[in-house]
Amino acid sequence: MQQTILITGATGTVGREVVKQLSMIDGVRVRAGVHSLIKGENLRRLPDVELVEMEFTDPESLHAAFTHADKVFLITPFTDGQVEMAKKLVDEAKRTDVKHIVKLSAMGADAEPGIQLGRWHREIEDHIKQSGIPYTFLRPSSFMQNLEDYNAQSVKQEGKLYMPIGDGKVPYIDARDIATVAVEVLTGNGHEGKAYDLTGPEALNGTELAEALSDATGKSVTYVDVPDDAARQGMQQQQAPEWFINAFMELSSVQRAGHGGQANGTVEELTGCKPHNIRQFLEQCKDSFK
Repeated sequence: MQQTILITGATGTVGREVVKQLSMIDGVRVRAGVHSLIKGENLRRLPDVELVEMEFTDPESLHAAFTHADKVFLITPFTDGQVEMAKKLVDEAKRTDVKHIVKLSAMGADAEPGIQLGRWHREIEDHIKQSGIPYTFLRPSSFMQNLEDYNAQSVKQEGKLYMPIGDGKVPYIDARDIATVAVEVLTGNGHEGKAYDLTGPEALNGTELAEALSDATGKSVTYVDVPDDAARQGMQQQQAPEWFINAFMELSSVQRAGHGGQANGTVEELTGCKPHNIRQFLEQCKDSFK
């Protein structure tokens, strides 16, 4: 019997990978929730993918997206309003009798008192628990893809990797591996009521990242530890919103203090596949840094 799985935030870094992988599975109808049908146009090319426009301020669009969905992979955008958005989605899931919610959360969401990013995710997790809908929480570490999105320009132009994390190590994870876990949880059994911390195979500091970038690009890349004040000022000059700056700096301070997380084997345990390491990731996207 075919089941319908709704992915909210389907054009995001993790969401689009989940759509791709789910579309290859027989018996699954993928419903890709997008903010704009035009933005999600490339997902139409995938087999058995239905696009549905979702506007958080339009209850009718949410109801249409959730109707007849058996399961939901819940992703909300990184904004200061993400808790309110997520609660609306969970409430609609309850109204439409969704059988399982798999939420993309964040490592540290269970920490008390934790940082703001974790507290936001924990509030959403608590709302899901209170809904009574069976759930699974995926709590990944920082994405490898963020290096390409936020650091490629300085590496390309200056041969410098700027990060405000001192010698702190982070077990970066490839978004494709998060998606593989999500697909396993959405289509497999026995994951209800569980939370999984997800990491890559090793924790790396800035110097080690720069060395991996040097090897991948064939040019010298140097890590530059950015003081907190300078990092904050740089984001203010780029007109980043204050909530974003505060959340980013809080996360960076945790990583600087050496609390960025330990690498674990959860991805391989759940999927049977080894997660990508940083050198594999950089080899595949090295042109972005050259």
